Amino acid sequence: MALKRREEEPSGDKKKKKRVGFSAIDSGIEANECIKIFLVRSEEEVGASSHNTVDPVDLNQFFGEDGKIYGYKGLKINVWLSIISFHACAEITFETSVDGGKGITDLEPCLQKLFGESLLEMKEFLQSFSSECQYIRNVVSNGTVVLCKAGEEDDTGSTIEVIRMGLNNLPVGTLYSRLVPLVLLFVEGSVDITDPGWDIYFVVKKTSDQTGDTLIELLGFATVYRFYHYPDSTRLRISQILVLPPYQGQGHGRHLIESVNSIAISENLHDVTAEEPSDYLQHLRLCMDSLRLLTFSPVRTAVTSAAAHLQEVNPPRKPAKPSYWVSDRVRDEILGKDFGGKEKQLVEVPNDYNPEMSFVVFMSQDGSEGSGRGQEQDQEELLNKVVDEEMEEIAEIAKRVSSLRETRRYFIF
Repeated sequence: MALKRREEEPSGDKKKKKRVGFSAIDSGIEANECIKIFLVRSEEEVGASSHNTVDPVDLNQFFGEDGKIYGYKGLKINVWLSIISFHACAEITFETSVDGGKGITDLEPCLQKLFGESLLEMKEFLQSFSSECQYIRNVVSNGTVVLCKAGEEDDTGSTIEVIRMGLNNLPVGTLYSRLVPLVLLFVEGSVDITDPGWDIYFVVKKTSDQTGDTLIELLGFATVYRFYHYPDSTRLRISQILVLPPYQGQGHGRHLIESVNSIAISENLHDVTAEEPSDYLQHLRLCMDSLRLLTFSPVRTAVTSAAAHLQEVNPPRKPAKPSYWVSDRVRDEILGKDFGGKEKQLVEVPNDYNPEMSFVVFMSQDGSEGSGRGQEQDQEELLNKVVDEEMEEIAEIAKRVSSLRETRRYFIF
């Protein structure tokens, strides 16, 4: 872990008198604001800020109760995380360090709390790219391949595999301990690797180099626990599932879930559940379950029958109105179910503002049928009738108001 302090420029006037003052209380800085985490795959990428930056769940939880760092000005922490060996290295820089009333945060224990033994010094970290370039291949070589698919079309010669292994295996447990920081950053919580009930599924990408040597790259993983189900069965629970940020959105999460489902089916287990699934995981499982239902014979028969029935039904005589006719839907809400019957009638009254949204509703006195959307002459007669009725009501009201004023004047004078 590298620790650097920026040198301050020497003062031009050494004879200038120092002013006595009181410094403000240090308000601290949140860890999320000063820490950046980069995923790197080669020694050349270390130190370059243009590579994959990850957005963790919450870094503040590793720095005290309030999640703040105290005692530093201009603090920057860059963490480089290798996706080859899953070691980490932190580079810390700051302008000044002074106790502002709340002490000076010791950064090394906080970072050790997050990254554990995988946190290395810079020199050792750089050497790991060459010394552990085949680390993933050495760990997963003895695992059981559950799923194997060809890679992307633009990535010829590669295959995607899902490999199942027990977490109580020593090399696998060591690899998982290096993956725990990723779990804490993106998933929250870790598992007890000594419990034999835990399995881990690795989704990896296999390619061959020019010499014919096989290269294996870890894309993601899922931890699964076996629970007893009464009376004589077992159920699987997905505890954690994570696809590394550079490979998200490429279907690898689906590969992991498909592999877990295939194990449950092949071993005749009770079911597969997920522990506190995120919204993304729930959406993914819903899509996958919909596709699986189409392969279920009773469901497929019902869907085929419904589709055939829809094709045979004659289209309605009256064409349905498009849903984008908002004005008609608004009118229906105002008029209710009686619109077009024997009582409620509608007359359109176009204006310059919005012709489609201007209309008059009235109740038919003679019970005649019709929607009020007939010829223009009929609409004009109906409109004149409504206007005359309204004018009569206004005149009657004006007459009453005038008589009240006369009565009031009589009593005053």
